[in-house]
Amino acid sequence: MLDESLLDAPEALAGADRFGLLRGVAESGARVRTAARSAIESGIADLTPDGRPRSVLVAGPGPAAGGVADLLRALSGGSCPVSLIQPTGVAPLPGALRWTLPGWAGPLDLLLLAGPDAADPGLAELVEQAYRRGCAVVAVTPAGGPLAEAVIQARGLAVPLATTSYDAEFDVEGAPPAAPGTLWSVLIPLLALADRIGLLSAPPDALGKLADRLDQLAERCGPAIPTYTNPGKTLAADLADALPLIWTEGLIAHAVGRHFATELAGLAGRPALAAELPEALTTHRTLLAGALAAGADPDDFFRDRVEQAPALHARIVLLRDGAAGPLSATRAAHQLAEERDTALSELEPGTGSDLEKAAELLAIADFGAVYLALAGTE
Repeated sequence: MLDESLLDAPEALAGADRFGLLRGVAESGARVRTAARSAIESGIADLTPDGRPRSVLVAGPGPAAGGVADLLRALSGGSCPVSLIQPTGVAPLPGALRWTLPGWAGPLDLLLLAGPDAADPGLAELVEQAYRRGCAVVAVTPAGGPLAEAVIQARGLAVPLATTSYDAEFDVEGAPPAAPGTLWSVLIPLLALADRIGLLSAPPDALGKLADRLDQLAERCGPAIPTYTNPGKTLAADLADALPLIWTEGLIAHAVGRHFATELAGLAGRPALAAELPEALTTHRTLLAGALAAGADPDDFFRDRVEQAPALHARIVLLRDGAAGPLSATRAAHQLAEERDTALSELEPGTGSDLEKAAELLAIADFGAVYLALAGTE
């Protein structure tokens, strides 16, 4: 259940925010600037690559690595294959995870490491594999740690991870798996690298505009802004007592949709399903007619309306990169939602570069997940 009155009570939100989630999202613009400076100081701008790699491989623990792979794939527009190396292990803990390069990886390929944990031995072993195969290696990881040293010894590039004092609040019992904003700390240096090797366009001035856009969104979505004009709070209120079905259209929207589903689970403890249009119209159609459909909860006379939480009903969250074109499945999505009497929320970014559009969708999704986490009640 969601305490919607809490959304418009900034002091109460601050009291409920024991891990500083709102501050973490609001500082995303500052993280982008710090990470961009770190990339420059590490020498990324001075690199003289021979050309594009054959493929880009991404590895790392936690949700940041998956987000980096998805966003690099989307923003590069297919100019180079980008793959996530999934870890294996008995538990998602430092020292328990291992990564293995695909058998075909070699000197033509680039390995990117999202390493917030400076001492993860599994990533250090992966660096050794890459060195033996001749892969180029770039890692974003805390400076001076074992992983950074392993990368340097393998003649790779280690970029210091941009952090804030707030990150320490996530090193305690009961904290969510990752601080909001960590994705930007890892992603920005890798975007600067991708720009340098010709995978996408992310020059320093574009990263500056990206940071400005995140600052503007932090103002629009801040705790003092009322729900009716606050896209983050509105999204949280829309998802109260709902099972979000995140339907996406466009490469950037696909990446953001998967990230949003991860954030809803990791921050708000909410299950969510992400699917791409037009396939979502088939894969999720049954959900809109079954037990989760809007009209599926009969007025049970014997249900305890005080003690029992209301049943979850599906709600569609439609994410798009931009305006619907002639080949868009948006109209079919609205039609199916109307036929099944299912509520639909729609997010579409304003004008700007692909980077800025991605930033807008990510920021609103992150704020929505955080507000849902803070205003959720047992």
